Amino acid sequence: MFVKHTVTLEIAGTKFRLIADADEQHLAELAGMVNDRVAKLGGPGRATAAQVLALVALGLADDLKSSEKKLREVDQLARTTITQLIARIDQRLVQDQPSNITESAELPELQKSDS
Repeated sequence: MFVKHTVTLEIAGTKFRLIADADEQHLAELAGMVNDRVAKLGGPGRATAAQVLALVALGLADDLKSSEKKLREVDQLARTTITQLIARIDQRLVQDQPSNITESAELPELQKSDS
């Protein structure tokens, strides 16, 4: 179980004090990602900090949607590939089976001993 603690993060030039149970290093990395995007947008200039953060949030949401779509595509490709491979294996197993099992599986006759 995680213990809640106070974390201070600086995002887009504003310090935020949070109570969280997440790892402080992880939260700092996330704040760094947001700050990197804010810097790429040129930071607050004519736009307000809220407008810049809204653009960053939209960009992150777009990245998330794109990643989810790619994940679904990879998942579908993996499922299709596995299904095709199983079908090929099944087909090969059927081809490798003898046509008449009784002929190939004949056992030698046992001889009774008169002991």
